Amino acid sequence: MNVINEARRCLQCKKPMCQMKGCPIGTHIPEMIRLFREGKSLDAAQMLFANNPMSIACSLICDHEAQCEGHCVLNAKGSPVQISSIEHYISDAFLEKLVLEKAAPKGKKIAVVGSGPAGLTVAVNMALRGYDVTIFERKNKIGGMMQYGIPDFRLPRKILSRYEEKMRQLGIHIRPNTTIGGALHLDDLFNDGYKAIFIGSGTWRARRLGVPGESHGNVHYTIDYLQNPDGYRLGDRVAVIGAGNSAMDAARTAMRKGSRYVTIYSRSLKASASQKEVDYTIADGVDIMYGWAVQEITEQGPIFIKHTFDEAGNITSSSEPELAPADSTIIAVSQRPKDKLVNTTSGLDVNDRGLVEVDEKGQTTRPGIFSAGDVVTGPKNVVLAAKAAMQVAAHMDEYLQQQN
Repeated sequence: MNVINEARRCLQCKKPMCQMKGCPIGTHIPEMIRLFREGKSLDAAQMLFANNPMSIACSLICDHEAQCEGHCVLNAKGSPVQISSIEHYISDAFLEKLVLEKAAPKGKKIAVVGSGPAGLTVAVNMALRGYDVTIFERKNKIGGMMQYGIPDFRLPRKILSRYEEKMRQLGIHIRPNTTIGGALHLDDLFNDGYKAIFIGSGTWRARRLGVPGESHGNVHYTIDYLQNPDGYRLGDRVAVIGAGNSAMDAARTAMRKGSRYVTIYSRSLKASASQKEVDYTIADGVDIMYGWAVQEITEQGPIFIKHTFDEAGNITSSSEPELAPADSTIIAVSQRPKDKLVNTTSGLDVNDRGLVEVDEKGQTTRPGIFSAGDVVTGPKNVVLAAKAAMQVAAHMDEYLQQQN
């Protein structure tokens, strides 16, 4: 795609719906395109990063059709401006050239637990504000779900490696393979002089279906499978239960790893994944079946009841239980947080879903500890995690300035 020609199509609307209604984090889209058209791409990149440190990832994996591009006025006349392509071109081409100026050192240490989009956003933001930031990451690479939950064909891992280098240039310390709640607890961080802690540990525990058969040897959870698909031998025929973006990722990955017949089974009549991901999944040769409710999983495959619906979406009839033959079954029905960190920290409240409870400023029930992202809201997406993290970083700064 010629991004220059796409940029020329932008009407520079006075009331840009792409930004005002379409972008969850309020990216200044017309300004970005104006600067790009004027040959000031570095200025555009600086603006994008300042507004959303995850811009380079969001340009690839956001649901643009429902967000910025879905609100472009040119939809009424044909096709919208391909805003995502322009944003990615700028963010990708100028990542290494960004000039990130830090405020004067404040002499205060900040800990960030988890390096997903929320953790990275807070780490960068607080480092730019002059704080000494250390990230504690339980895995060996940064990125969280961007590294271990989104396939490389959607978000190339090289981007995260480049991003890590940029963070190190900011003076951010990264401790990989370090689980808080294992050898180290949050109290240890406070004892060692950290003045505030941000929890961005995500949702890494698979949610069960609650049907018989989930422990069979050929049944897997998508959160586990996507972390290391090369460690699995799924066979030719794979059933994926669930129809969110992670289900689409698992199905497309299975096809790329050699499975020949992959089918997604959705309980409802519509996938919860974005339409773009559904389209790409079908293009990759995956079948999607709607109205199939799983009753049990056997070693020969899952057993479903097929529902039929009326125009209002009400179930009108159901079939007899039916086996869907499969060599392997992947369960993709959301995740919840692990509880090791919470169980080793006094005074840190969670709700009945295991999600960390926070107030409107992102403060937890334990003074000095803040949180945002999936560990607070449940699984969402990168741009919403970044938006919340930007807001919480500002409140952390306020809190720290009030401390001695």
